[in-house]
Amino acid sequence: MLIPLPSTDELKSQARRLRAALYDGGRMISHSTALEMVARQHGFRDWNTISAHGRLHNAPLRSGLGVGIGDMVGGEYLGHPFRGQLIAVHRLSGGNRYRVTIVFDEPIDVVTFDSFSAFRRRVSCTIDSEGVSPRQRSGGVPHLRLFLPSVD
Repeated sequence: MLIPLPSTDELKSQARRLRAALYDGGRMISHSTALEMVARQHGFRDWNTISAHGRLHNAPLRSGLGVGIGDMVGGEYLGHPFRGQLIAVHRLSGGNRYRVTIVFDEPIDVVTFDSFSAFRRRVSCTIDSEGVSPRQRSGGVPHLRLFLPSVD
């Protein structure tokens, strides 16, 4: 289960509370040090990284797909099930098609030969508003099928 990242304002508030608590305990730190500590507590390398992640993740959706940048998604790529993170969504002009880029949690072997493998961890595909790519494999299987949240 993914725990949503607090907003940037909440992260800054956490840093202020941390700084005040440390001050009460006799240890003075700068606000920037407190921000760095909060970032590390949330599993990020530094404040710039968590701040950028928050801006991307909390950005308004640029598509009608019901998913946004930073969301975890699932589906099928070349007939293989996947789970990964959506890192880009661009609506293409002239219709209801989108260019998406996904980083898979586990690489997918895109070759069907036993004696050769080629793994992909990151792919970019064009999909329609149903999450299905218009390009298909020889058997009629779409290159990508993104499982989109149902919109009621």
